[in-house]
Amino acid sequence: MLKVLKSGFFTTIQDTGRFGFRDKGVPVSGIMDTETVYKLNMLLENERDAAVLEITMTGPTLEFEEATYIALGGAELSITLNNEPVSNYKVLKVNAGDILSYGRLKKGFRAYLAIKKGFQSSLVLGSRSYYGNITPKALLKDKYEVPYIHTALFEPKITGLKVDSILDEEILHVAKGPEFELLDDKQLEMLFSQEFTIANENNRMAYQLNETITGHAVSMLTSATLPGTIQFTPAGKLIILMKDGQTTGGYPRILQLTDKGISILAQKKAGDTLSFKLM
Repeated sequence: MLKVLKSGFFTTIQDTGRFGFRDKGVPVSGIMDTETVYKLNMLLENERDAAVLEITMTGPTLEFEEATYIALGGAELSITLNNEPVSNYKVLKVNAGDILSYGRLKKGFRAYLAIKKGFQSSLVLGSRSYYGNITPKALLKDKYEVPYIHTALFEPKITGLKVDSILDEEILHVAKGPEFELLDDKQLEMLFSQEFTIANENNRMAYQLNETITGHAVSMLTSATLPGTIQFTPAGKLIILMKDGQTTGGYPRILQLTDKGISILAQKKAGDTLSFKLM
């Protein structure tokens, strides 16, 4: 078991997500920054969908009760294993009784802890991803225990990676959404020429932006949405749906983020800047 001594601000278990239930209103959920997690699971030679810890802004303090191997990545925080500093994107051996502690956030917003063979929390609708209205837990709390598989010996083919960080990237590549053609020349100019900042209203459900573009008076039926769908409100506000986002919406869907774009946005916090580039 992994013992949660201190849970941090918002720490959850996530895998690649919960599919096949959107028609019943169940979000995909899953990893926000897939660019990072796929690399970590590759280092540990895990399946692509092996469950990880997703750590937001302030990290936890964790005690391992059995030997295993881990890899860390995503946001840059000060991290120690038994009070010794450790680095991201390296395979680390941990023994029974070892304590992993997260400290100050340096850059980015979400960090990830992958473990050999993945965390073994219960499957709900085919996924281990936490989502408050579906799973028994919405986030980890102090004194919780998370199961994992004891691994005494593992000889990784690659012990570390040099990664091109996405933490400093500010350009989000987008495709045209179903209602893109509703935009006029002035709205298009505002959308693609200005810099936007992340609003305080940002979480796993959606990110809002502070700046607006000229609004609209379009009335439309509620339609399907996806993680990465950018909605356009009548007041000109942009709302970017994320992994726990609603499955339908009544605002025009003007743009759609790429998977990499979602990962880049997942590492942004209030006040950070971004811009859009049409593919």
